[in-house]
Amino acid sequence: MFDPVIAPSGTLLGLLQRGRGDGTLHALTAPRSEALTALAHCVLNDPRHDWQVENRSLYYARLYLDLHGGLGEIERHLFDAEDVLDTDDSRTGLALAVLGHLASYGRQEALELLRRYAAFGSNWAWALDELALRDTDAGLRALAAPVLARFAPDAEGEADLAAAVRDAYEPRPWRLWEEDPRADIGARVRAAREQGSFDRWQRQMRPSGPRPGWSVQAVFDWAQEGLERGTVLYVPAARCLTAVAGPEDRAEILEAARNGSDGARGTALRYLADTHDPAVLDLIEYAAEGPSHVVADAATDAFERMRSVAAVERARRWACRPDGLGAAAGRVLACRGGAQDSKPVLAALREAVRGEGPDAPTLWTLVDGAGRLGIACAAPVLRHVYRETASSHLRGRAARALAATDPSFASGFAVECLWDCEESTREVAARHAETGDARVVNRLRRLAADPAEEDDVQTAVRSRIGPDAAV
Repeated sequence: MFDPVIAPSGTLLGLLQRGRGDGTLHALTAPRSEALTALAHCVLNDPRHDWQVENRSLYYARLYLDLHGGLGEIERHLFDAEDVLDTDDSRTGLALAVLGHLASYGRQEALELLRRYAAFGSNWAWALDELALRDTDAGLRALAAPVLARFAPDAEGEADLAAAVRDAYEPRPWRLWEEDPRADIGARVRAAREQGSFDRWQRQMRPSGPRPGWSVQAVFDWAQEGLERGTVLYVPAARCLTAVAGPEDRAEILEAARNGSDGARGTALRYLADTHDPAVLDLIEYAAEGPSHVVADAATDAFERMRSVAAVERARRWACRPDGLGAAAGRVLACRGGAQDSKPVLAALREAVRGEGPDAPTLWTLVDGAGRLGIACAAPVLRHVYRETASSHLRGRAARALAATDPSFASGFAVECLWDCEESTREVAARHAETGDARVVNRLRRLAADPAEEDDVQTAVRSRIGPDAAV
């Protein structure tokens, strides 16, 4: 999947792509046709960089309801000829999730579209998972025949069916189909479930990787073999070292951390950091200054995991370095430093935004640190990250940091956050938004009554509008 093209944050499309609360507020005041066009563009062209951690479906479904939007464009997208050619989940997953939420809100045409797509679409398993949460038993039973018809009645087809049953995210449809009296339905699904259970048992009986009795060198060799195949195994290899290494092996591990292969060095550094070996900080600095970028990255990753006083003291020395270790030191101070570390954390935050932009991965930790340390003069940078980032999770972190650093948050960004796509951001808003704004009171009441809203958000809402709260 290509990275999505995100429109400027000041446009309606850019706001909706980011999932900002202002996107909904602007869409409700814009010409309806313009708002629906922008909404459809977002749903049919997933704007998320990582769909596994960013939410948009409930946000878009609610806007479809508010705009009384039709589902014709979603239907054409799902059943387009491209569905056969491009079977990647990213092409249809967001549209199917939006239909799922609309079905929960009582949109019957959304339910029918999901049923049709589960029967005939390429990404049928996603549609079936949506239906498993919302459809009736009768509706799910009617899909048994078309779904099972996808699997040929030969050895390969039965193996594929067993894998589908075994890996199903929502097991409800398959359990219903097991009860079907027809041999080509019930008996077939039961056999597939039993085969899937047997396959899982076989995998557990044939584990790959290190075995009891392996030597320290064997673990290093395994890590290097993985690296040569393109698989980084530092974490599991370090755990294996914990199991097989004794005090007598320390010298060998220290030598591997300094002069071993890249796989051995990464593994040894991770192990030494996890065991708080007194030599590890010097070895991390040596690795970070070496020619191997792979080892340097492993060293900084290992350093960021350390929670000792010595690691924090070393981070204070390294924070001014203009390399990856200096950036890691800034993140360590953001996570575990004290009030005296506010200046280096703020400097790291500003430098990250200047050098890498508002979507830099390092900002996640630095934004959290600015909020944790209550760095009030970080508020302008945090507001910039909030407005410009394409990541709804990073925006939520910026909102939490602003709640701790910016006195204007409650009457400013907190209001729009009540419409944000991320539940954690809506929760922050529910706890902080000033209720002098009539929009805030109305929105809190709507969230309290919405059955699709998350429990944590509703708990925060009740703390503001419950019988003991003054609103």
